[in-house]
Parts: sequence; structure tokens; C-alpha cells
Amino acid sequence: MSKVTNIEEAVRLVQDGMMLGLGGNVLHRSPMAFVREIVRQKRKNLRVVKTAGGHDVDVLAAFNCLKSVDAGFIGYETGFGLAKFYRKAVEDGTIQANEHACYTVMSALRAAMANVGFMPIKGMVAGDLITQNDYFKIIEDPFTREKITVVKAITPDIAILHVQEADEDGNGFIFGPKYDDILLSNASKKIILTTEKLIPKSRSAMNFKNVDIPGFLVSAVVVAPRGAMPGSCDVMYDVDSKALKDFLSISDLKELNLYLQKYDHQDHQFR
Repeated sequence: MSKVTNIEEAVRLVQDGMMLGLGGNVLHRSPMAFVREIVRQKRKNLRVVKTAGGHDVDVLAAFNCLKSVDAGFIGYETGFGLAKFYRKAVEDGTIQANEHACYTVMSALRAAMANVGFMPIKGMVAGDLITQNDYFKIIEDPFTREKITVVKAITPDIAILHVQEADEDGNGFIFGPKYDDILLSNASKKIILTTEKLIPKSRSAMNFKNVDIPGFLVSAVVVAPRGAMPGSCDVMYDVDSKALKDFLSISDLKELNLYLQKYDHQDHQFR
């Protein structure tokens, strides 16, 4: 049975208060069309996990969709500056920032993938991250009796991943850097794919060894060409620098809504 659905129906699988794992990395191959539909459907109190986030997290913060974020880095790349909406929300106390090193997010996801409660992290032995983030504890290694830091498992309710190609069964193909998407897919309870292109199942069958996200893990597939815009999608399109700079110049709710309207036609024509 085909798992292809429209973006409105897919976002209805996301409930207020859920933890979402967002695929991609900073400005590259993030599921932006899905993020904008989350905003349109007015989801609230979401918890987000991502090794390194950017425009996706900033948009959710701008529209008051977030309760907490677990990440090693949230910001824009050189030339764009900080994620100003996210930063302000953290400073105001409306979003709880559970700060990590990037590799500790990956370690927390690996713990979830292994179905264990925590994962040792050898490299972190001191510093404010350990004392300020409740996900970290220092315990005694039962074998060496030395102190070792561990990070609590992070298990997203749903991973939202944008891929270049997928078939109707949910078998997804990622071209270029895979970032943490495969790890997220293995650590999460459910997966939703947005894809640039829907391909025949026969083509997936001929290339089954190259499948990055196996269809049996996937709950829904949404066809969303240019669904990572204004970020990039490897081998298909680059970052839209002007759109990002325009977004970062926004100063009020009216302008935020104009940002959504700009992408409204683009996102809806893919449904």
C-alpha cells in the first residue's frame, strides 16, 4: 500500500508536545516545507533534536512552536549570523535550550538506537555543559572505577527527513552528505520523508543496496520538490542567500506572515 500522502495529512501525525528529529544540517537538506506546514497548523510545545540546526529551528521559534531544543549548534552559516528568533526566545525563557556538543547529540541518539538508557561520552570530562544540562551525569565506570560522563538517550517521536528520491513504499535515497539522517531514522519511533522526486518501486528494487532509509521504517512520504528551500539540497539547488537575509531582517508578525505567504504557493503546489 502506498505511503504517499499530502503535506497537510503528514503534519497531522505531529501532535503538540512531541519530540521531532529534524534531518539535514544547518542550511542543507532541512525539511523546510514540512516545517512551514507545522507553523500553518499551529503546533505548540514541540521539542526538537538536531545536531546542528539553522533556519528550520529559527522559523519554529519565530512562530512560537517550540518548548525545547537539544542541539550542539543553532545558527546560520558565515554571512548570515545568528538565529535571532531562537536566540531571543532562549533569552526570554520561552524555549529551553538543552545545549550539547554535536557529538553528544549523536551519542544520545545512538543510545536510543541501541535501546539503552544512556551512552558514555569519553571526551567530556568537565565544563558547564555537564552541570547545566540535565541530560548529562557523571558516574563510576563499573569496570575501571574511574569517573565517566554519560548522556541520556534521546528518542524522537518522529524524524522528519528530506531526501532527493523516494518510492511510494518509503525507500529513501540521499545524494551527497547524509549528515545524521540515518542515525535519526534508527533512533526515532516514526519517520516521515519529504522527497524532491517520487521514483518507481522498480528503480528502488534495482538499487536496493543504496537505499539509505528503508521503507519499512517510514510512516508517510510527501512529494515536495524544492522542499528544503531557502536552504540547499545537494546536486539539485543551492542556498537562497537573499531569502535568508530577508528573513533575518524581519521585525514584526506581519512580516513573518508575509514570509509564510511567499512560500505558500510554492509549498502547496507540491501537494
